[in-house]
Amino acid sequence: MIDVPCKVVRQVPLTSGYWVLELQAEEIARAARPGQFVHVRVPGLERASLRRPFSIFGAADGVLKIMYKTVGRGTGEMSRMTPGEELQVIGPLGNGFPLTPQGVPVLVAGGYGVAPLCFLASRLPDRGVVVVGGRTAADVLMCEEFERMGWAVRVATQDGSRGARGLVTAPLDCELARLKDKGASAELYACGPDGMLKAVCERALTAGCRGWLSLDKHMVCGVGACLACVQNLRRPDGTTWIGRVCNDGPIFEASEIVW
Repeated sequence: MIDVPCKVVRQVPLTSGYWVLELQAEEIARAARPGQFVHVRVPGLERASLRRPFSIFGAADGVLKIMYKTVGRGTGEMSRMTPGEELQVIGPLGNGFPLTPQGVPVLVAGGYGVAPLCFLASRLPDRGVVVVGGRTAADVLMCEEFERMGWAVRVATQDGSRGARGLVTAPLDCELARLKDKGASAELYACGPDGMLKAVCERALTAGCRGWLSLDKHMVCGVGACLACVQNLRRPDGTTWIGRVCNDGPIFEASEIVW
C-alpha cells in the first residue's frame, strides 16, 4: 500500500455520466489485484470532503484505471480533470478475488459493479459467463469488452431497454440451470447493489458452490482504522464477528456474510 500523486493520462467518457479515469501509477498498477480498490483525494476538495474509494477497473503497463459515475461534487470535479493534472491515491487496498475457480466462472455485475469484474475477467485462467444488469440500457457497461476477452455475456435491464426485462437474477438462474444440466458446477463472482449481492449469495449457498462478493460500504479511512465500514461475518464454526470491509474485504465468500 502506498500513497502517491498520480498524473491523469486521459478521461474516457462512456455513457450517461460514466467515465474511465486513467492514471500514471506504476507501483500501484504493478501490485494491483482484481477486487482491490484505491482511495482517492480529489484536488480542490481536500478540506471539504473525505477521500473516495474506487474499485480498480484495470492495471497494466504502469497505468491504473478506475470507473466512476458523476453523482456529486467529488466525482463532478474528477470528470473535469485533464491530462497532466494530479490527484493523490492510496492503494492498492483490501483483498482480491481468488483466481483459481473450482467451477465455471460466472460473473454477476450490477451497474458499475462491472469495474472490478472486468479486471477479474482479464486475469482468470478460464472463460465463462458474465451476467450484467442495470436499470436501463445506459447502465449496462463493458459488454463488448467482456466479449472481446472471450466471455459469453447475458444482459437484463429493469425497463427492458436492453436484454431481458427484469432483474439480473433471471438470466443468472438460467445460466446456473444450464450448467447443472451439463453436470458442471459454477463459481460465482459478484459486485453490485446489496440486494443483488444477497440474491447471488443465496444462490451460491443453494447450489453448494463458492461465491465471492465485493461488498460496498461507506468508507472513511480505507485502511481499517476508523471502523466506519463494519460487516457482520460468520466463522466456519458458526460464531460471528465484526469485520472491516476495507481491511478484511472487500471480497468475502458467500458463506461468511451475515445479512
